[in-house]
Amino acid sequence: QAQLLESGGGSVQSGGSLRLSCATSGYTATAHTLVWFRQAPGKEREGIASIDSDGNAAYADSVKGRFTISRDNAKTTLYLQMHSLKPEDTAMYYCAADHLIGMTTAQALGVMPEGVASGLFWGQGTQVTVSS
Repeated sequence: QAQLLESGGGSVQSGGSLRLSCATSGYTATAHTLVWFRQAPGKEREGIASIDSDGNAAYADSVKGRFTISRDNAKTTLYLQMHSLKPEDTAMYYCAADHLIGMTTAQALGVMPEGVASGLFWGQGTQVTVSS
């Protein structure tokens, strides 16, 4: 059974930075696409950054140029470096792993149909709060 555990969330002022981590275990993370999602209150969960086993990354327009996704294959850890944070980045952030579907990094972005999302392994989430 795969397990994912996020850490690194917190409260920061607008313009600040945070680095999220997602520790994975229970399967070979290098074989799959990993994704960072976020869900703000009253909004749908959306994929904002994804990376495949070759290190190719894709980003939602809302975070492009400010966030960087990376993965450490040796440690099976996924990261999300966030700079120039804005109040609208306030959300619960989740990491997820695709081990069945074989989605591309582009397919992982945006709002994912629940039937597809249920095929991913999910972490419990970490809260990011950005104050103005």
